Amino acid sequence: MDGNIILLGANGFVGRNVTEVLSENNISIIPASRASGIDLRDSEQTSTFFSKNKPAFIINCAAHVGSLNYVTEQAANVISDNARMILGMYEAVAKTCPRAIIINPIANCAYPGKADTFIEDQWWDGHLHRSVLSYGSTRRFMWTVGESFQMQYGIRSIYLMVPNMYGPYDSTDPNKAHALNALISKFVKAQQTNQQKIEIWGTGIAIREWLYAKDFGQIILKVLENPNILGLSEPVNIAQNFGLSVKELVNVIESTFNYTGEIVWDNSKPDGAPKKVMDDRKFRKIFPDFIFTDFNEGIRNTINYYKSL
Repeated sequence: MDGNIILLGANGFVGRNVTEVLSENNISIIPASRASGIDLRDSEQTSTFFSKNKPAFIINCAAHVGSLNYVTEQAANVISDNARMILGMYEAVAKTCPRAIIINPIANCAYPGKADTFIEDQWWDGHLHRSVLSYGSTRRFMWTVGESFQMQYGIRSIYLMVPNMYGPYDSTDPNKAHALNALISKFVKAQQTNQQKIEIWGTGIAIREWLYAKDFGQIILKVLENPNILGLSEPVNIAQNFGLSVKELVNVIESTFNYTGEIVWDNSKPDGAPKKVMDDRKFRKIFPDFIFTDFNEGIRNTINYYKSL
C-alpha cells in the first residue's frame, strides 16, 4: 500500500492491538497519542502533525472512554473531549491531507438503547441508552462530522461498527477497563492475593457480544490492503451475531481459574442496555472468509496478559 499510515490513540487498548497486528504483517505506522504529545482537541497542533507526516490512511482509535460507571460520572468530560477530538481531527485533515482515508471504529453503544439486535440500517432509529449517553452520542457525532466533511471537502471515511472488545493491553483499573477485561483482571488479582470474595458490578443479566481486539486489527489490515471493498461506503458491523450474559462470562472465567470464592453482585451499579448483539449479514458479504478468534483462546490470552503484569 502506498503512503504513510497514522494511528491515532496508538498507546491505548485498541491502538496497541492494531499496532501489533500490523507489525506482524510488516506494516509500519506513525503513532500518535497524547502521551506522544499530540492533542487531537487542538486542530492546529494536529494539522502540523498531519502536514509533516502526509498520511494516506488515518486509523482513528483515539477516544476518552471507560466503564459504564466512568462515562456516567465523567459524562461532561467524556462528551467534551471526544467531540473536540473528532472536530480537531477532521479540521486538520481538511486543511492538510483531504485525500487521506479515515478509518473510524464506532462502538455499538451508538445503536438505539431499546434494540436487541443491531442492524446497520437501523442504528439511528431510536434514543441511546442513558448509561452510555455521553460516549455513544459522540460516536453518532463522528459519523455526522465525517459525512459533513465528505460533502464539503471530499474526505472519505470508513465506519466499522464494533461490539465490546477484550484482549491484552487494556487498563488494570476496573473503572477504565473494558467490561470483560475488568472481569478478568479482578479474577487474576483475586487469585494472586488469595481473595475469598469478588465483587462484580451490575446484576449480570446484560447480554453482550465480544470482539477480540486483535481480530479488529485483522479487519483493519484487510481494509488497508483493499479500501475499495464493496460495502465499505456505509457503516458495517464487525459482527458474529452471538452474545453471552455477564453471568455466563463470569462462569467461563471462574471455571478457567477454578475459583472457589464467593461472587457478589453489586446491583447498585448500572447494567446498561439489556442486550447488545450485532447482525452479521452485511459483514459476511464483505468479509466472507474472516475467521474470528475462538472465545476460549481469547480469554486465555487475556488472562495470561493480566497475569504477566
